[in-house]
Amino acid sequence: MIERGPQRPGGNAAAPVVSRSLAALVSLVVLVLLAAGCGLSSPSEAGSDGPEGGGCAGTPAPVLAEVDALDDPRSWDGPASPVLGSCDVRPVAGGARPQLPVTLSDAQGTRVTINDTSRILALDVYGTLARTVFELGLGDSVVGRDISTQFPDAADLPLVTQNGHDLAAEAILDLDPTVILTDTSLGPWDVILQMRDAGIPVVVTDSERSLDNVDDLTRQVAAALGVPQAGRALVERTTAELAQVQQQISDVAPSDVQDQLRTVFLYVRGQSGVYYMFGEGSGADSLIDALGAYDVAEEIGWSGMKPVTDEGIVAAQPDLVLMMTGGLDSVGGVDGLLERLPALAQTPAGEHRRFVDMADSEILGFGPDSASVLNALAVALYAPGALS
Repeated sequence: MIERGPQRPGGNAAAPVVSRSLAALVSLVVLVLLAAGCGLSSPSEAGSDGPEGGGCAGTPAPVLAEVDALDDPRSWDGPASPVLGSCDVRPVAGGARPQLPVTLSDAQGTRVTINDTSRILALDVYGTLARTVFELGLGDSVVGRDISTQFPDAADLPLVTQNGHDLAAEAILDLDPTVILTDTSLGPWDVILQMRDAGIPVVVTDSERSLDNVDDLTRQVAAALGVPQAGRALVERTTAELAQVQQQISDVAPSDVQDQLRTVFLYVRGQSGVYYMFGEGSGADSLIDALGAYDVAEEIGWSGMKPVTDEGIVAAQPDLVLMMTGGLDSVGGVDGLLERLPALAQTPAGEHRRFVDMADSEILGFGPDSASVLNALAVALYAPGALS
């Protein structure tokens, strides 16, 4: 609920709460991994500390409707690494003028009043919040970034994360932000409490990430920054683009379940010995469904995120494995992964080396560029020969 009017006292300093939606397990498990030093790839893991690590370099995947799809999506041997190519921001409302003050209850129920959006920090483990702020037309007001915010327009902004995804209180305070947007995917949480104690309005958005709530997250960000009209415009554009890509996918994806690619999503961090399979309610399931593939997790009752087991891999028998590029790199590519998970080598995906990886900050970001992500992945699944 949003109210406009005089400033009210800031909200309480409650500890983070997990979304009731099962998909919020994404944030919960990521927090556990972060605590163990196993978060999304840092420069040392992915081999890059610039925009290239976000998949913005390279030849972009063509439009799915403009390439010849395979008659049988199982008739190719991988791997494939689709990239978005251009990651240019496309603001829906250049020069947007926030209508302030705004008073709202954030995703945790904390009461927050925002009087000034001239110095914005938007921080989460996938870089989705910052991208949304830029697409709303407020990129010029963003003063810093997290390691996952790697698109070119934000590349020169100072980092406020260290050791991967740890928030650095001193770095944040040095930037003198007038508002901070975040969720529960970054820590330590004490840093967020410290920012509130310093008098900085902190708005905690929904931590759930899936194709089902892209619109809701966009509206939350737009409302907090006083640009609801730009938020509506961005929602309409994103919805239309997703619908167009999904129609193109439906034109080439097998309609019979038995012909669809049996697909799983693996989250891997070789340096830390982390091997997870993402199941129902993880966000990866909505991606697999949107690609017209068969989500094996539902069949084998794999909910949320769990460590990979030989039994789980054997039961899944995937035709295709989706991964983050940083994760695949961390185990030495496909050969290294099959060596570490020998049961995977005995599956159709392993035998045919059908592994599709995409930049960590994109594949499960579920933000304004979701249609481009979906298109690039769909080309990899149904027309891999069209990728350069």
